[in-house]
Amino acid sequence: MAISMQNTIWDSVLEITKVAQEKGSDPLIWALQVSSSLSSSGVGLPSPELANVLVSYIFWDNNMPILWKLLEKALALRIVPPLMVLALLSDRVVPCRRSRPVAYRLYMELLKTFAFALKGQINVPNYEMVMKSIDGVLHLSHNFGLEATSPGILVVEFLYSIVSQLLDASLDDEGLLELIPEMKSRWATKPQDMEIDANDNYNQMQTEYHEKLYKMNTIMAIEMIGKFLQDKSTSRILDLVRQNFPTHWIRFFQRLQLLGTNSSALRNSKILTAEDLLQLTTGSGSNIVLSRESKTSSLQKFHSVMAFGSLVSSSGLCQGASHSALWLPLDLALEDAMDGYQVNATSAIEIITGSVKALQAINGTTWHETFLGLWVAALRLVQREREPIEGPIPRLDARLCILLSITTLVVADLIAEDENTPIDESECGSTNHWKEKKLSGKRRIDLVSSLQLLGDYQTLLSPPQSVVSSANQAVAKAMLFVSGINVGSTYSECISMKDLPINCSGNMRHLIVEACIARGLLDTSAYFWPGYVNGCINQIPHSMPAQVPGWSSFMKGVPLSLSMVNALVSSPASSLAELEKIFELAVKGSDDEKISAATVLCGASLLRGWNIQEHTAHFITRLLSPPVPAEYSGSESHLIRYAPILNVLIVGIATVDCVQIFSLHGLVPQLACSLMPICEVFGSCVPDVSWTLPTGEDISAHAVFSNAFALLLKLWRFNHPPLERGVGDVPTVGSQLTPEYLLSVRNSHLVSSGNVLKDQNKRRLSAVATSSSAQPIFLDSFPKLKVWYRQHQKCLAATLSDLVHGTPVHQIVNVLLNMMFRKINRGSQSLTTVTSVSSGSSGPGTDDSTPRPKLPAWDILEAVPFVVDAALTACAHGRLSPRELATGLKDLADFLPASLATIVSYFSAEVSRGVWKPVFMNGTDWPSPAANLSIVEEKIKKILAATGVDVPSLAAGVSSLATIPLPLAAFVSLTITYKIDKASERFLNLAGPALESLAAGCPWPCMPIVASLWTQKAKRWFDFLVFSASRTVFLHNNDAVFQLLKSCFSATLGPNAAAISSNGGVGALLGHGFGSHFSGGISPVAPGILYLRVYRSIRDIVSLMEDIISLMMLSVREIACTGLPRERLEKLKRSKNGLRCGQFSLTAAMTRVKLAASLGASLIWLSGGLGLVQALFKETLPSWFIAVHRSEQEEGSKGMVAMLGGYALAFFSVHCGALAWGVDSSSKRRPKVLGVHMEFLASALDGKISLGCDCTTWRAYVSGFVSLMVGCTPSWVLEVDADVLKRLSKGLRQWNEKDLALALLETGGVETMGEAAELIIEDQ
Repeated sequence: MAISMQNTIWDSVLEITKVAQEKGSDPLIWALQVSSSLSSSGVGLPSPELANVLVSYIFWDNNMPILWKLLEKALALRIVPPLMVLALLSDRVVPCRRSRPVAYRLYMELLKTFAFALKGQINVPNYEMVMKSIDGVLHLSHNFGLEATSPGILVVEFLYSIVSQLLDASLDDEGLLELIPEMKSRWATKPQDMEIDANDNYNQMQTEYHEKLYKMNTIMAIEMIGKFLQDKSTSRILDLVRQNFPTHWIRFFQRLQLLGTNSSALRNSKILTAEDLLQLTTGSGSNIVLSRESKTSSLQKFHSVMAFGSLVSSSGLCQGASHSALWLPLDLALEDAMDGYQVNATSAIEIITGSVKALQAINGTTWHETFLGLWVAALRLVQREREPIEGPIPRLDARLCILLSITTLVVADLIAEDENTPIDESECGSTNHWKEKKLSGKRRIDLVSSLQLLGDYQTLLSPPQSVVSSANQAVAKAMLFVSGINVGSTYSECISMKDLPINCSGNMRHLIVEACIARGLLDTSAYFWPGYVNGCINQIPHSMPAQVPGWSSFMKGVPLSLSMVNALVSSPASSLAELEKIFELAVKGSDDEKISAATVLCGASLLRGWNIQEHTAHFITRLLSPPVPAEYSGSESHLIRYAPILNVLIVGIATVDCVQIFSLHGLVPQLACSLMPICEVFGSCVPDVSWTLPTGEDISAHAVFSNAFALLLKLWRFNHPPLERGVGDVPTVGSQLTPEYLLSVRNSHLVSSGNVLKDQNKRRLSAVATSSSAQPIFLDSFPKLKVWYRQHQKCLAATLSDLVHGTPVHQIVNVLLNMMFRKINRGSQSLTTVTSVSSGSSGPGTDDSTPRPKLPAWDILEAVPFVVDAALTACAHGRLSPRELATGLKDLADFLPASLATIVSYFSAEVSRGVWKPVFMNGTDWPSPAANLSIVEEKIKKILAATGVDVPSLAAGVSSLATIPLPLAAFVSLTITYKIDKASERFLNLAGPALESLAAGCPWPCMPIVASLWTQKAKRWFDFLVFSASRTVFLHNNDAVFQLLKSCFSATLGPNAAAISSNGGVGALLGHGFGSHFSGGISPVAPGILYLRVYRSIRDIVSLMEDIISLMMLSVREIACTGLPRERLEKLKRSKNGLRCGQFSLTAAMTRVKLAASLGASLIWLSGGLGLVQALFKETLPSWFIAVHRSEQEEGSKGMVAMLGGYALAFFSVHCGALAWGVDSSSKRRPKVLGVHMEFLASALDGKISLGCDCTTWRAYVSGFVSLMVGCTPSWVLEVDADVLKRLSKGLRQWNEKDLALALLETGGVETMGEAAELIIEDQ
């Protein structure tokens, strides 16, 4: 019935139309008749059904001028929806444009009239129904691959389809589509055979007029395309396609370029040139996100005042000016990586790459500026420790590794990322992919320009003494090349600089360039840069040296003699081929050759082979995991036969610098995985077999195990409680460093998905992990190690359980006690008396002739806690003297050096329990610190006073100062029995941090006492020990932490607005290392250095974060008050545009505000990692905005101070997120955390949450945060729920922030694209 009525209605309309057609009626009268008829029938207007009826009637049976006039009148009076009519016409007219040029011309005239007046067409009641009808005609959802679409999205797709169809039609008309046959047009541009009607009025024999009109139509169509790209509204709508449908846009872009380059019709246009069209191609949408048009837009204002400018001042970067401060987070991250107390499971390459990308995006710098900032930060790191203090800490080799290996690999990965940009939509996502691809290779060009400019930084380029020779050889090599003299590697190895006729003084830039050339980032054309070399060499010196041992000789087949090994150990390999040959010897050579090759790999090639350093470390890890030989059939592990080479490798890489190099390259997880089976196997062996090394040294299974075990334990904080710094439900930085975590990281490297293969660093780590075992490895694979680890955890968490009499462990305890205290057993006090204190058991005495027990190391370690407990208890009860206790413990450590680890575990646990009485360090029973305790205290006071921290007053009197808990006294007495030599170094490196941690956990002044005792032992370590002691102040005084943080902000910002360039910035924050190497009184320890060495011991990091935010906001207030005079502040408040009045002062103030925020964000990220950043967004920031701040109430802060505070918080929070999550789309945690924060912002804007902060601060924060997300981290916006983005956009529009509201929707992806389009149209 309904269908019948509908047919009757449309039959009536057609009857009215036929009458008007026959009579030639006035189109207005016809339109009124049709409108009246439809209204009386209840049909809503504009009617898409009417549009369909009319177009179907006209084309092509009634294609007459009168009907075109009727159609035009229907459009003008909005009886039919214009977009629907245009959609129907595009589907019918464009394919027949050659045979019906008049219809095509009329269609384009209608386009010109109605396609740009969109505002009235989306404000009709049946707007959604109209767009769905258009979708049905043009199949837009299908063509774009979307299932359910909003009307706004359909508007975007409709406009794009119209322009694309015109483009394809124009290309087809000029025969250009044949140049790209692989790209078939998705739109109707050619007629179907069944639709050709030769009898049509407009399709008679082609006349000269029709041919001329056809050519003119092609010109007009191209001009229409230009108009769509030039119009403000339609161009922005088309830009939404670029952002959300990159594959469609790339195709459109390529065809537009083809048209602009080859079109003859375009050359005949009078209103559009090829240059104009190509400019529109590259310029479309480029100024949309950060529009500068609106004078009142906070988006424009925020980015104007937050901008630092370009890197133009070389002195600024060196002295600490504002340009240098751009890279302050990078300086902090690099210096933090030099903390010898902490190895990192994450590659420094990954950390630095993420930081560089984040800073480049947030600061809006070019890659030239970014690379320059990276090189300068790395150079500052090296220069900061030109003359490092002595001690068990990373020295210059680790810093040079950062500069010449890690940084070079970071740059290489960034360039590879740029030059390997994906081309399919699944890989590129909703990004500016087409633009990035066009600029591919730009980063390499920027690298060249940055290194050329680096030559101006002469102060930073001065090489440390240890690399002067390498720098001189680098410049000599370049000079010989420029002179056209070709010399072999043999000559370059042997040449002396004094042999050359001119001065060849190299600097750090020459080493950097050589590193870049070695990795294929530059070519030898760099040698010809202006000023790179000074002059030419006319001839080679005639004093050509005879062949001497070296890598070139080795490559020619000279065998590995002792002199050859020494030469190869002392000089790094220059190529991967040289390394591969030495590695092959280590695998396939004779036993002596294997050991020699292993020794070479652990020498200069690992420490200073910057161009091949990662390969050296990789080869070492492979040698530590030898495969099972094919012919092997023994019952014991195949690792036993490799004991000599394994021991050489383990001892060779056990130094602090070597461990740090493995850490920097991200190889700690794999190194741990290689060491675990060695510990498992050799710890299970009875030490009845020994091996003799070529040096004549005998090693046992105990020695191999102890060396491997000591190195393994350095790879995580084994002596710390597993959950010492918890933040919510997120694992802490400290708790992650466990054997399980290291294995899980290593196993993650095995993943070889497409994403991993795109990441050069992950590809390298994956290759390393796979080379040892392609299968994941878990702690359960090492049952003995797991048992020890669980016992170790129990020891830290609870008191020892009772030792059961008669068990194997009990028997071993007795054997060990008798071995340790055999002299006592022969005296008046028996061993039975000693052991009964702990276990109530007895055991037979032994004499000196009794051999040491032949027990597996794991069995011994299981008994050690009970042994130490018995000895310590005996000492506490006076049955053992302190000297006997220390001697006995040293005997145990000498018998099995690995037992030192379990001794550390026991003492760490016992000190924390606080059940032992303190002992008096009087110099009789226990060693006395009196000789230099006062000096140590005075030095500590000076170090802290220099950083603005008040030292807690110490109790007067030697007796009170020299009292420490018994376990600490026993441990320090044990450690000072060790010699400071290479053999003891690896064990002292294990015990040292544990001793400091132990002393730090005891009441003050335990640590100064320990430092005093050790300075008597190792005088050359005095500075290091005093500095270490000064760090523990902050564990006992929370106010001292606050003072140190305040000093960091003060040093960075300087005392006034002009101070950053003279007294503030990186130089003031991090200084120049521990010593005063410069005239002018540089602080012995800058506050930033002290904080970086302290924060890991601070347990309450949530309070730490609150302190950082408080100090940042205090700094902002001081900046506003000191940087802007009160009268100028008042003018700024009254000014409509705050940027105009006092432009220079506001810009200077914003520079310092951004620096304060950058420092705060860096400290948050370094101090607590992902967990703390998550707590910041989910808890701290919402609480801050909800709370009422007293200072704001007191001062009535309504103006500039409040605004600067909001902007500071915005930059701070985005900076924290960028450092923690990155700016790309690779983070797993970011969407959830960011979603919670954005929901808070939207709810507050909706009025659902009541805020206590200043409304100006809140508005500045929201507008600043959203601006930075849109402009710097657009991938974040894509992860936020679309409804939240729409609510935020609505709130911003209520603040009259229309540009920002639109930019947010434009960046939000497909789900907000429709709302963005509608907002663009509303602003017409």
